Amino acid sequence: MSVTVWEIDLRCDLSQVATLAARLSPDELNRAQRFVRERDRHRFTVARGALRTVLAGVLGNARPVSLVFNDGAYGKPSLASPCNPHELRFNLAHSHDLALLAITQGQEVGVDVEYVRPEVEILALAQRFFSPAESQRLAGLPESEQIQAFFDCWARKESYIKARGEGLNLALARFEVGFGRGQPACLRVDRGDPHACSRWHLRDLGTRPGYRAALTVEGAIGVMHRAEFNISGN
Repeated sequence: MSVTVWEIDLRCDLSQVATLAARLSPDELNRAQRFVRERDRHRFTVARGALRTVLAGVLGNARPVSLVFNDGAYGKPSLASPCNPHELRFNLAHSHDLALLAITQGQEVGVDVEYVRPEVEILALAQRFFSPAESQRLAGLPESEQIQAFFDCWARKESYIKARGEGLNLALARFEVGFGRGQPACLRVDRGDPHACSRWHLRDLGTRPGYRAALTVEGAIGVMHRAEFNISGN
């Protein structure tokens, strides 16, 4: 199976935002209006408009505004059956000015992107949310490596949670991922699912400077394609 990861620049001019807003559902438009800051409204609009545009292009016979989504038990969206004959699975993540969209066929997928903020109290957050072993590993790394390692770990863990579609029902401390020097992106253990390590596979996603990103796919990760969303070309 193949995976396509689209990179979406959320910095669009007003005319592009308006074009993408016209492709949203009434519910999405209402959600956009709930954001207090205009910048956040625009980021949401661009991300959701790009999602609809790309999915409609992959389906080949749908208008972006016509797509219908269902929410899973814990809020993970999926395409409704009537407009998804190819069993597409997708996941969207965004942070700061960047969004990533991962699409597969028949395989559950999760993607996460994190904007690296050096001012974050990473050791305190790790103690609160990571497993004890992960927290200890982070604290044991050289200080110069800790910030990148923290955001690598966070992105890998979030991508796994999103792939499983269990939301907050899956605690970050229940499972562990590899991170830090010499540690590949992988699921090391999930104490709630003894078969998880053979079922779910992780991979880092190289992206623009200042961000860390990761992908989790159900089953083997086959051929990976990268693409860049361009509103004028979609």
